[in-house]
Amino acid sequence: MSATERRAREAQRRGRRAGNAGQPAVGAREVRAGLAELGWRENSGAPALYRALAARLVITLALLEAEQGRAEYGLRLLADAERDVAESDRGHLHSQRGVILLRMGRWETALTELATAEPLATSDPELLASVLLNRSVLHLNTLNVELARDDLKRCALVADEARHTLLAAKATQNLGYCDLLGGDIPAALQRFDVAARAYQAIAPGILPGLEIDRARALLAAGLAGEAATSLDAAITALRRQHRDQMLAEAELSRAQAAQTTGDLAEARHWASLAVRRFRARGNHAWAALAELTRVSASFDAAKTSGSHRAYARIATQAQHVAAQLRAYGLPTDAVLADLTAARALAAAGRPVDAARCLAAIRDRRGLPLDAVLLRRLARAELAAGAGRTDAALAELRSGLATVHARRGQFGSLDLQTGAGVLGAELADLGLRLMLAGGSPRQVFSWTERSRAQSFRVLPVRPPADPHVAAVLTELRQLSFRIRDAELAAAPPDAAHLARRTELQRQLRERSWGIGGPGAVHATPDVAAVTAALATSGQVLVSLAVHAKQLLAVTIAGNKFRLTRLGHLAPVAEAARRLTADLDVLAGRRLPARLSAVISESVKRRVTELDAALLAPLRPVIGSASDVGVVLIPVGELAAIPWAMLPSLLGRPFTVCPSAAAWLSALRTSGQPSGLTPGQTAGQTAGSPLLVAGPGLGHAVSEVTRIAAIYPGSTPLTGADATVDATLRALDGTPLAHLATHGHHDHENVLFSRLDLADGPLMAYDVQGLSAPPRHVVLSACDAGRAVVRAGDELLGFTAALLHIGTPTVISSVTRVADEVAFGLMTAYHQVLSTGTGPAAALALATTSVATSDAPVTPFVCFGAG
Repeated sequence: MSATERRAREAQRRGRRAGNAGQPAVGAREVRAGLAELGWRENSGAPALYRALAARLVITLALLEAEQGRAEYGLRLLADAERDVAESDRGHLHSQRGVILLRMGRWETALTELATAEPLATSDPELLASVLLNRSVLHLNTLNVELARDDLKRCALVADEARHTLLAAKATQNLGYCDLLGGDIPAALQRFDVAARAYQAIAPGILPGLEIDRARALLAAGLAGEAATSLDAAITALRRQHRDQMLAEAELSRAQAAQTTGDLAEARHWASLAVRRFRARGNHAWAALAELTRVSASFDAAKTSGSHRAYARIATQAQHVAAQLRAYGLPTDAVLADLTAARALAAAGRPVDAARCLAAIRDRRGLPLDAVLLRRLARAELAAGAGRTDAALAELRSGLATVHARRGQFGSLDLQTGAGVLGAELADLGLRLMLAGGSPRQVFSWTERSRAQSFRVLPVRPPADPHVAAVLTELRQLSFRIRDAELAAAPPDAAHLARRTELQRQLRERSWGIGGPGAVHATPDVAAVTAALATSGQVLVSLAVHAKQLLAVTIAGNKFRLTRLGHLAPVAEAARRLTADLDVLAGRRLPARLSAVISESVKRRVTELDAALLAPLRPVIGSASDVGVVLIPVGELAAIPWAMLPSLLGRPFTVCPSAAAWLSALRTSGQPSGLTPGQTAGQTAGSPLLVAGPGLGHAVSEVTRIAAIYPGSTPLTGADATVDATLRALDGTPLAHLATHGHHDHENVLFSRLDLADGPLMAYDVQGLSAPPRHVVLSACDAGRAVVRAGDELLGFTAALLHIGTPTVISSVTRVADEVAFGLMTAYHQVLSTGTGPAAALALATTSVATSDAPVTPFVCFGAG
């Protein structure tokens, strides 16, 4: 072999490595340098001596150019190479042509090319694995999942035997996509995680492409915001890499994420970008998919704006897209277009045409969840428009049951709560129908069917994972250093903060791969709720929102009443301002004048909230201090400091995400939550866990005072108050009191935390407890705050405890001054130790410590009460 040939071959190898690593522009430059060595010219080819070798390099160059958006040019290069290609390279030529045609959406022709390449590749394991891998992508695009899985299993076997690690990792990624299409999202995310670790080690440039698949899985699970964040980073990287096809796919997924979060202008923008990019590549099948998303977002925008004139135009566009998708061999996606057309026709006042459109949709096995739910919704809308309310509600119930079945597949609380968005439109239409013609009892029953459903999923304890353990250890150590810097008033270390975010991301993504129990708690009927209320002598207030209007269903003495409370916006704004004011008052010492101004603002907000939310309900809920109230809040109102409202001052009440969750908590709180003064550690109920965290002036005094109420208890203080010691003692304890600094992390809710001696105890940690503690008191700022997702699904530290089955949690929904927490908490345990229930004990303690300066506190009883 001549030096010229050696240099050309080496250039080809470098080019292929760059292309495989997600750098097609770099790869193309390398291959062109090799072709220059051979004297190759685009119009005249290479000298006769080097024609076969030049053809081999051109075959490589063709795909690298196509990956940058020049697909037709890539096909022309292959046609030129075919004249001179050696017989031993013919399999490569057909393989590369198949890949380019695959990227262009010309799937039938691509399949022919790959089928031709397969027998020519039997002596070349790398080529054979590549052919099988690319054919699997073709099958996945046309939803032939089993054919794809068969090819991928063969690909993985060939790649493993030949030690082609990169191809094996790509097979793992595509097997994950098979799992995704089959509805097993945790398994898909787990495979994506395995593939990501392999890419990180050998070809990090491929990671942006993997993020597209991961984002699709997150969208299917309802985590559209997380998908959007992931896609934004991928899009930036793909633009830099000039990977045009994948960039267009990422833009399409970004449009779908924006549509799910309700940012419809953004959705149409991203979809239009994707349409133009796909068309520029000559990929009309993918362009039709992007056009479908654009039309669907336009329909949602018309609903939001009430622009009925747009519906007929949208229906025509959707029908045109449906015809295109069928022509391109995408019948399942065509169903989504037909459903959009049917909904638009119904909204345009053309029910006969809408019914005809729905009737024309053939029943297909294996429809993805979004198509199944959209079909239920379209049928329900058509039935509702015809006055067939019972038929509409039957469709909606079936759709919500399907969503809940999907939720049961998730072991991750993150995914369980995210699933609420999948049924949001079904739930909203059902509530509208109930409000239009149902009784208050039926309205209440419907809201219970669609709110906080993650509490019905049996909790899953994450399996032991050495990688997770190592990440947790590093995260705690890092958080400890960050906290020390904060206490020293030192500027934050940007590298430490970035690393903490990265570790949190790793833990969160790892949790997504945990499978669910499948089994869920049955939905309790309304009679069970009313019976429990009667037995416990309480009344219930269930808030809801429809069309930006607040309403309340009250249950008292087995009587249901619906009260419309007015606009949500001013109430939500008052709640936000009250929280902000309380946070300021509990912070550093303020000048007297400013403190007086903010205190006056607090009084106004409290009065506004009471007048808007509870005063209209007083004829039903009464004002007797011995009659307890069960509060089911909604959305932004979940973290109101309810004890501050005059209607509840000194009155026992408990807050729960749903009546079903309250009933479940009540049933599991059979034994007394408190301990009597003479109880010792040797008694059956066990000794209470008392923990004092660092950096909190009153913590040691607080737990020492409380320990005196419970003889035999030994507080964890100072260096003994570690995360491991606290978690061990927390597991199954009848009573725990944690006096610590608390931090609500709005961006990473499962990492909301309590500060302990060696780092943070996070909401993430409590999911690993084998038995839930029965009664937890969090004497910490912000521990009662939560992020509220669609369907009133809650995430936060308190919510994490409730999710694992802790019946009662006492926590603060805002920051709280040290001296206020100290006084209230000691008073609370004094009352609790007499056998008084938690809600009543908190009400009595709050009244006993009230002063003119601090008449009430932001502590709330959550759960059973």
